[in-house]
Amino acid sequence: MEKKQSHLEMIQGVVNRLSHNSFLLKGWSVVLISAFFALAANNTKVFFIYLAFFPAISFWILDGYFLHQERLFRALYNHVRGLEEEQIDFSMDTTIVNNEVDTWGRIVFSKTLLIFHGTVFVSILIVMLIVNYLTNGGT
Repeated sequence: MEKKQSHLEMIQGVVNRLSHNSFLLKGWSVVLISAFFALAANNTKVFFIYLAFFPAISFWILDGYFLHQERLFRALYNHVRGLEEEQIDFSMDTTIVNNEVDTWGRIVFSKTLLIFHGTVFVSILIVMLIVNYLTNGGT
């Protein structure tokens, strides 16, 4: 039972790190995009708003990668949980559970990520329209 417990703890450690990385990405996404908004407001330049799309999309894709990996390791945890003690080999290879988890592309557009990153993306669009409107003299 000790081998199984140790293996499950190893997997849980990876899941915790991936979850923490995802949380940090969301924070950095908001901070960087807010900085671009501040630069755009300070200089009334729409260029900075366009630039905000780069971190928004990059962090969305990276967050999808972390969530995909996290789901793979959760599936691996489930798999290891069902193994007998003598079958425990401490493998961290997730390919054995690949077909149990949605693809990375599907996860990028999952409800979880779509709500957060979609809101950020739409916010950038709205700010871009407002800044464009203001720089064109309100016409």
